[in-house]
Amino acid sequence: MVQISLPKNSKVVKGKLYKDKTGSKQLKKVNVYRWDPSVGGNPRIDTYEVDMKNCQSKVLDVLNKIKNEIDPSLAYRRSCAHGVCGSCAMNMNGKNGLACTKPHEEIKGDLNIYPLPHLKVVKDLIGDLTTLYKQYESVEPWLKTSKKDDNKENLQSKKEREKLDGLYECIMCACCSTSCPSYWWNGDKYLGPAVLLQAYRWIEDSRDEDKKERLKKVADELKLYRCHTIMNCTNSCPKGLNPAKAIASIKKMLATT
Repeated sequence: MVQISLPKNSKVVKGKLYKDKTGSKQLKKVNVYRWDPSVGGNPRIDTYEVDMKNCQSKVLDVLNKIKNEIDPSLAYRRSCAHGVCGSCAMNMNGKNGLACTKPHEEIKGDLNIYPLPHLKVVKDLIGDLTTLYKQYESVEPWLKTSKKDDNKENLQSKKEREKLDGLYECIMCACCSTSCPSYWWNGDKYLGPAVLLQAYRWIEDSRDEDKKERLKKVADELKLYRCHTIMNCTNSCPKGLNPAKAIASIKKMLATT
């Protein structure tokens, strides 16, 4: 029988319990993954009793309340708080999403918050997205055209523009890529759903003149074909996009051109 052993300091242990001091009768237990590289030691789960009577509606509001009123050492990313920047992507009760758009009332019982899966943890809920952004850079996500007239617009028809719907809205939050088992195991080589959706966005753009080269760049057994259509990416996208469809479209283009 195969035995798998993990490093001792990778085991998640029980952390601190922060008891409510308000006397509120509307409490919710919030269990949060904590790890600080400057301190070392094992990651832990700290539990906070949060007064929900005086808390706004989203999971991000819960985290802000914890940081502002209970434990200022808690680290997480956040910026726009309107589902536009993708900064606050994390795993909430087993599903990836944006903390700023996820209503905490939808989560019954304890609220369990972890960083995005299978990323190196920078601190607490902050995952290391360095590899993802290098992969994003590799698909050259900008318009390539020989037209140099800055005083004239590069026009598209309405039908050409409609082809970009469901692609340009991606905010690179990494919810899809970090929900994908293929990306977990081959993240250094497989580009993953987020980057491949972005690649397809430029492949499909009628104004771009580098379609053939873009297809060549992703036509690789590991870069593209590690996708096994598990569909976790589509199920986890907080913007309602369909990365799996974009990947299938790239495969179809390669097979028919």
